[in-house]
Amino acid sequence: MRVFSFLILMIFCTSCDKFSFSKNKNVQVVDTIVDYTSVDTFPSFKVCDSFIDKIKKQDCFRNTIHQKIGEELQKHIYSIKDSIDTTVLVDLIINAKGEIVFDGLQSENIEMQLPELQGIIRNSINNLPTVLPAVKRGIPVTTKYQLPIRILLKE
Repeated sequence: MRVFSFLILMIFCTSCDKFSFSKNKNVQVVDTIVDYTSVDTFPSFKVCDSFIDKIKKQDCFRNTIHQKIGEELQKHIYSIKDSIDTTVLVDLIINAKGEIVFDGLQSENIEMQLPELQGIIRNSINNLPTVLPAVKRGIPVTTKYQLPIRILLKE
């Protein structure tokens, strides 16, 4: 009888980890994988805040930045020898504070034909209105934006 009682006591003591006494069985799994190639909210200007849809807000940002830089580029008079019809890519960095930083100009020989273009683009970027930075998981983040600008000049 003692052996049987001892055996049952040992079974109860070792089997306690098989039973769960916690009431919260629906434990939420924390998503630790973060996709750094996308953001939850794109950068935007204050005029684009009225849009709720993510795509419309992104389109508003693109249209506004194209319009503002295009207006600035049209204010200048350019002297050229040959006609130009090309697209330049302007690299912009929008930091977590909402500041737009000129990061470079990608083009094919446009610097030789229009050496003042880079300075004009840099000045027009500095004159842009305040930008609300991109947001990832509720935190403002730095993003890179590539702005295509079509240059069409005739003699």
